[in-house]
Amino acid sequence: MSNPSRGRGGPRGSYPGGPRGGAGGFSGGRGSSTRGGYGGGSRGGVPGDLIFRGPASVDQRLATLDELVSSFNKLTFNPERPHRPGFGTLGRQITLRANFFPIKLPKGPIHDYHVEITPSTDIKRIRARLFKLLEQSNQQGWEQFVPFIAHDSSQRLVSAKKLPQPLDVQVQYYEEGEAGPNARSKTYTFAIIHTADLDIAQLTKYLSGDIKSRDYDVQPVVAAVNLVLQTHAARTGVRVGKNRYFFPSQERFELALGIEGVKGFFTSARPTYNELMVNVGVCMTAFYKPGNLADAMMAFQRSSDGAMPQRFTQKLKVTTRHLGYTQKKPIKKVMPTSARRTFFHCEEYGKISVEEYFRKKYPHITLRHADDLPVVDISGPNSKFSIYVPAEVCEIEPGQPFRGRLNEKETSNMIRFACNPPKVNADAIIENGLPTLGFTPGTLGSPLSGFGITVDNNMAVVPGRELPPPRLTYEAGGRPLNVSNGSWNILDVKFHNGGAIKSWWVMVVREKDGRSVFSGADDPNLTDIWRGFGEKCRKSGISLGSQPVKLAQSLVSRAEDPGRQQALGSIRQKIEENISERGKPSFILVLLSRRDNFIYPGIKRICDVELGVHTIHMLTDKVVGKDPNKQDQYFSNIALKLNTKLGGINHVLDSDSLKWLTKAKTMVVGMDVTHPGPGSIEGTPSIAAVVASVDSSFVQFPASLRCQETKKEMITDLADMMIDRLRLYAEKNQSLPDRVFVYRDGVSEGQFNTVLEEELPKILEAFKRVPQRKPYRPLLTIIICGKRHHAKFWPTDSQFADRNGNTRPGTVVDRGVTAVFDFDFYLQPHVGLQGHVKATHYTVVYDENRLGADELQQGTHTASYLYARATKAVSLVPAAYYADLACERGRCYLNDFLSADDKMSSSVVSGKGRGKGKVDKEEEKIRVFKEAKKAWGEGVHPDLRESMFYI
Repeated sequence: MSNPSRGRGGPRGSYPGGPRGGAGGFSGGRGSSTRGGYGGGSRGGVPGDLIFRGPASVDQRLATLDELVSSFNKLTFNPERPHRPGFGTLGRQITLRANFFPIKLPKGPIHDYHVEITPSTDIKRIRARLFKLLEQSNQQGWEQFVPFIAHDSSQRLVSAKKLPQPLDVQVQYYEEGEAGPNARSKTYTFAIIHTADLDIAQLTKYLSGDIKSRDYDVQPVVAAVNLVLQTHAARTGVRVGKNRYFFPSQERFELALGIEGVKGFFTSARPTYNELMVNVGVCMTAFYKPGNLADAMMAFQRSSDGAMPQRFTQKLKVTTRHLGYTQKKPIKKVMPTSARRTFFHCEEYGKISVEEYFRKKYPHITLRHADDLPVVDISGPNSKFSIYVPAEVCEIEPGQPFRGRLNEKETSNMIRFACNPPKVNADAIIENGLPTLGFTPGTLGSPLSGFGITVDNNMAVVPGRELPPPRLTYEAGGRPLNVSNGSWNILDVKFHNGGAIKSWWVMVVREKDGRSVFSGADDPNLTDIWRGFGEKCRKSGISLGSQPVKLAQSLVSRAEDPGRQQALGSIRQKIEENISERGKPSFILVLLSRRDNFIYPGIKRICDVELGVHTIHMLTDKVVGKDPNKQDQYFSNIALKLNTKLGGINHVLDSDSLKWLTKAKTMVVGMDVTHPGPGSIEGTPSIAAVVASVDSSFVQFPASLRCQETKKEMITDLADMMIDRLRLYAEKNQSLPDRVFVYRDGVSEGQFNTVLEEELPKILEAFKRVPQRKPYRPLLTIIICGKRHHAKFWPTDSQFADRNGNTRPGTVVDRGVTAVFDFDFYLQPHVGLQGHVKATHYTVVYDENRLGADELQQGTHTASYLYARATKAVSLVPAAYYADLACERGRCYLNDFLSADDKMSSSVVSGKGRGKGKVDKEEEKIRVFKEAKKAWGEGVHPDLRESMFYI
């Protein structure tokens, strides 16, 4: 498909990245006036020592890529999971390294087995321990096969050698830390049942792009290879999530009291053209610091005014030895009472305190904290009865991931620790990651040798391209701005189309803790701020008639009102009184003295859902007493948001860059779902958002929001949400769109087909049900945006590198490490802020519009310059980014459910009284879900539904 010519923008130097930005350099500074900047590299690029291993040639296996694509012409076109239409050609060609390493596989098959354990157990910890004991078994007819097996510690086992059938192996269970089995040890039987022989030759055909193999399911073989690749890491490290491993020897640093950040490695096999590869990346996570539980609690008490944090109950396992042997148990709950004041009933002594029980039962243990620390309940998750033990007899086990929510400061510490320049990451992967994971020849004590598998220790070298930026303009008829390195400057620039403000209010929220910056509504400092902001809006082209109404609201102190319900009630009352007296303003400018987990989301809920008024929040420390330039920059950023909420247009792209969207009437849709995280009450709903363009500049994206079943990824009410979007489009354009392009965020590769099975029919249903004069069926394309991948790229030449060795804005990769048949590509439109920049992975899963590679890649690239809140390209196409923002706004409406752990200083949050059984838990979840649905009500107020209220 031919592509319109695109004007090249200005220089690509280096500039700190934008929102959603992914990573970039340590240096700030705007781009230099040449392509490059600092000397040292060839032809004025970056210093050569920032480039990992220097120039390289593209892998030989890719020489036949063009033949692959021409062979696809023989395939019948199918809009579902369409094959690649071709490779992109637009832009400047570059050569990159990627963190993918070739895997050499054996010729023979891998034998696949299903494992059944009797008596059965669904407790993961016990199953994992049983598999460890299975590996140690010296049973005849089994022992000789152990070096040739790999398993998932659950129910799948693969072997390089064919195992005898039937095969039953008996194992006596004993805990790690116990010397061995004893007379009471339970015996389990493993039945290892052959299910398939996985043919490597069939996989090789698929990887070579043999079109007859298009429908071959590679997953079973790839998953089997993954089991083998990850066995060494599983034995020597701690697995967190699916493919991330952390090792005792790796770097660590303190994140917060009792919690440390640990560096580890991600590893996963990926099918690419002519090669199965293993993707290895650096990753980070938080772990509990090992040590005595009482000591950790004391440290917390000293640092947090006696509060007992919820984080002690987030799946934290402790070891106790007071019974005479070692046992590991998860903490179910931290009780509000000490050993002296916690009573229970036991047959031996009747009603007794925990302190007294320990004195009688374990006279050799003297409790040091009988009355100054709470006891913990270590009964099982579904146990009806509690088991109380003093914190001081519990040791926090090493190697335990922290599954709670990190606060803002901890998150920024983690980011700071994780952000390394590209070369540092590459060195870590090659010098540390490969040996630690068992992928180097020196570590072949790992099961790789048993399977005849080897991993090449050189990164893949693949071709990439740098796409040209679009041209963009602000005020109508103005000249195009100079785009440099993915960003531009808007000093003294008028918006393309300014919104109108009929009336506005300024509301000062005053805390009672002495931190309030303003004495009241008439404080001169406040006058300076609203005048300055009003002037910025006028200069930017927003029509601003009147002076604002000034309001001030003092809040009840946190100590008297920890959940801030009274504070929010007084704010609601103040706004309601003024609305009944003066009518609704165009927006309210709210000034807050600090970030707060209740006040900000509470005001958003009151104004978005209950009252239907736009709000803009400012933090006083960003504007009071600031350098005038910084204050002006802050006001500019807020004005960008305000104009967008009011329905204005900040900037537009040149018509060439938009031609791929404007050649037929097109509606661009963004979809996302956000789920309750750690610290939420169980049963809290997930939140789904669908945003869609309504104008031919593709700037305004009003949203539909719904809450749905907890942790469900597919959108339940998608048909109705799409009808909302189509109706509004028709209202604004007097007709429905001829084409619909959907960017779907937040879906993993394993769910691509689920989108086609569950969401596609709902979109098609919306086309049928939307009010229309004649049968309506636009052409539909669905593109998945993947951000949670671990593919990273390194320039091989300093002239194509950013200041800290990153790839530059506009980098696109569609060869070498992409899918064999699918239409996918990695695109990085933005400059990163810190560390190693990350592209977004786009995959077309449905396409009736038959989009070409250049058309979609450059189209998505130029669209990334249309994000209304920034003056730079962003890492994710704005439609998907807006859906993500809308989901985040929806979280404010359910804040009482999502931030349950912020509301309590002690962890008595998880249920009352005795332990709860499974049935009680399920009923509780249903009750919570109904309560949350009630709190959600009708969602966003009708007065805001046609606007970008969420931006």
